[in-house]
Amino acid sequence: MKMAVERRLKEGCIESGRPSCAQGVDVGIQDGLDFTPRRFSTTALPVRERVPFWREVFGLQVVRLDIEPLPEHPFEAQATVRALPGVRTFTLVSSAARLVRSASMLADGDDGLGVMVNLSGRHEVTHCGRNLSFGRGDATVFVHTESSTSRHGRVNFRGIVVPRAPIAAFVRNVEDAAMRPIPRTSYALRLLRRYLKAIGQNSAIGEPELRNLVKTHIHDLVATVIGASHDGAAIAEERGVAAARLAAIKAEIAESLGENYTVDALAARHGMTPRSLQRLFERDGTTFSAYKLEQQLLCARRMLANPRYAGWTVGAIAFTAGFGDLSYFHRVFRRRFGATPSDVRGAHAE
Repeated sequence: MKMAVERRLKEGCIESGRPSCAQGVDVGIQDGLDFTPRRFSTTALPVRERVPFWREVFGLQVVRLDIEPLPEHPFEAQATVRALPGVRTFTLVSSAARLVRSASMLADGDDGLGVMVNLSGRHEVTHCGRNLSFGRGDATVFVHTESSTSRHGRVNFRGIVVPRAPIAAFVRNVEDAAMRPIPRTSYALRLLRRYLKAIGQNSAIGEPELRNLVKTHIHDLVATVIGASHDGAAIAEERGVAAARLAAIKAEIAESLGENYTVDALAARHGMTPRSLQRLFERDGTTFSAYKLEQQLLCARRMLANPRYAGWTVGAIAFTAGFGDLSYFHRVFRRRFGATPSDVRGAHAE
């Protein structure tokens, strides 16, 4: 099996997200340094090799689970794993299977906690003496010192694994949170998912200070999702929750530039006062208006440089980027980039 794993590494069934990936399977997975994605897939494998490969590599070496595909379904799976010291995340798309972590598979010294978010499909889980069935968007907590058994059809889910100690500092009874349903309507859960999406858009986190900051933010958000105590919630709100709120608001602005979002409307959508929202941007060294304008200008420049929009007028591009006044758009665009919109378009056309 070891030779088969090494062969599959070279064939690209395991990818590190970097140019070269023919290295040990668990390099950068258990003790990652920079959040670089490691991808696993059965797509390129012959059908007869998919199950042995997935059980031996992803199941036993990465997530310490015995994965038993259900026989009535052809097996296929893909996963992406990212890691920092103190944080590990993974996403998994899989056909129907049964997952078992027996007592013999529990690692000595592993006191981690896992938050599993079910993105699609349905999951039936037994863990810590409790049974839980949760559907799309719901989540729950796993304690790595306890065995578990689960069964699912075709699913897509995300896992976040963190050490127990920093969470226990904020949550009075961590064990009691295991297998308690976390509904998809949880605002803290949505913030956690948004934050992971935002940091995941950059393949690597190179600076040690930024890694520590990201780790702290994720620990704060996980504690908030589980249910931090009053004092713990106040600390988490000031650190990780605030960072995640800002990331979610920035993402919403970037995704909806053509809509006339105001501070009041955004604040209401995120359950905060307009002044609290403004303070988030001020702590980030900017303002809501300045950030929104910058995103609009960057959007317009991207469109002007893209041949796909060569037939669009400058006015149509400005409107799509959220500008209602064409003369104002020309003025701020030239001030920001030192060139007119037509200059940018012409330069890229040449």
